[in-house]
Amino acid sequence: MSRSKASNTPSENHVFPLAVARSPLGDEHQAQALSSELSLPYLGVVQPKDVRRASVFLFLDENGLGLQVAGKGAPGPVRAEFVTGKMGYRREHGGGSGQLVARAVGLQKTKTGLHVVDATAGLGQDAFVLASLGCDVSLFERNPVIHALLADGLARAALNVDCAPVVARMTLHAGSSIDWLANAAERGEVADVVYLDPMFPHSDKSALVKKEMQVFRTIVGDDDDSEALLRAALAAAKYRVSVKRPRKAPAISGPEPGTRIEGKSSRYDIYPIRALPPR
Repeated sequence: MSRSKASNTPSENHVFPLAVARSPLGDEHQAQALSSELSLPYLGVVQPKDVRRASVFLFLDENGLGLQVAGKGAPGPVRAEFVTGKMGYRREHGGGSGQLVARAVGLQKTKTGLHVVDATAGLGQDAFVLASLGCDVSLFERNPVIHALLADGLARAALNVDCAPVVARMTLHAGSSIDWLANAAERGEVADVVYLDPMFPHSDKSALVKKEMQVFRTIVGDDDDSEALLRAALAAAKYRVSVKRPRKAPAISGPEPGTRIEGKSSRYDIYPIRALPPR
């Protein structure tokens, strides 16, 4: 049950693991709503470097919602961003169906518009790439904090003339994908491809990945039900399941993947079920 607004007001001396705050230009109504919905204390208007009453906080400013580490010298907020930055560049200059994630779901093998279930959506970057290439993507993110970031990023992207058609092919769901996948066949909603990217220790040394993984692990931790997720995905997928893993990590326990696609730091384990419709 959501806490009342009064109960979300933090005491002066208590340090919260997670809170909600905003800049002077952040929307107060949205901040209060997030505080109530997620049952998190609301710190009001803050400067991130001056925050002492929370370790990490959801921070609303003129650029939208971000996940911010408190204190001096902390990196800037992690956001679900599709219009500018890395994803904006990738949208405009990406490698099309030759991108690793596109190959992993089989876009080089078929011209049919695939329904892809991204069962561990995170910040939605891979789902956005697939949607930009014509897939209809159902995104599941069970962590309510990451879900809030993703919902905010998609809402902002929907206002951009170039991104809006892509976002229109993306449907975000809350809660665990395992339950949805387990009941998919009964509902007649079998996915063409199920894509999994469970949380794992990341060895990439780039600043952005390091920042995202550090903040994410604070909030999410590792996925300890990857085996159950893979079983549910294999039961629900029509053509294949694709699992993103660190390049040198073992496969998820269970059936052996039929093939692999390797990149510099990660790989995709492919579990084929039947042939994709031909091009």
